[in-house]
Amino acid sequence: MQNGLPYSQASENNKTFILDVLRKHLGDQERVLEIGGGTGQHAVYFAQCLPYVHWQSTDIPANVGVLNQRILTNNLPNLPAAIALDVNQRQWHCDSPSAAFTANSLHIMSEGSVRSFFTGIGTVLTAGGLLFIYGPFKYNGCFTTESNARFNLWLKGWDPVSGIRDFETIAAWAKVAGLSLLEDYKLPANNQMLVWRMSAPKSVKSA
Repeated sequence: MQNGLPYSQASENNKTFILDVLRKHLGDQERVLEIGGGTGQHAVYFAQCLPYVHWQSTDIPANVGVLNQRILTNNLPNLPAAIALDVNQRQWHCDSPSAAFTANSLHIMSEGSVRSFFTGIGTVLTAGGLLFIYGPFKYNGCFTTESNARFNLWLKGWDPVSGIRDFETIAAWAKVAGLSLLEDYKLPANNQMLVWRMSAPKSVKSA
């Protein structure tokens, strides 16, 4: 907690690097759907730094109250109250965004939930819309650093269904959802920022 609000040091450490990537790709009047808003630090910071972007944060129903503590305290015109969103729901009850963002979430979800995440993105993201994914990944089955390998062991001990995902696997699911990879940025703290574009008409897809 910081000043009575939920706090993540990792969010503070990575927010400026993530912002640099968002600024390269987000234009005026973008409507961004954030999946897994956590403490709300990213949502507030990006909404403050990108006042021309409408930022809709979400989290699973059990976490929305915590997420809204920081969002409602800041009362920003382009950052409404967070809404509940479970990626495993067959239908996502949200407006169609022109961009979507998630940070440090895919390695927390189960593999089935990650597949549901891409299926959901494929149904709500507008044609030409962008998807930003921040977090650690494996490439060709290998960790990018020893620290990520240790982190993966910690994740498995915390919850066996979690773990750092293989880039090639999520790329295949993204393709099924109608997404094409635009950029793969290497960011500090052994993380990547993947940027995808929706290139297919919206429809319900299955892997």
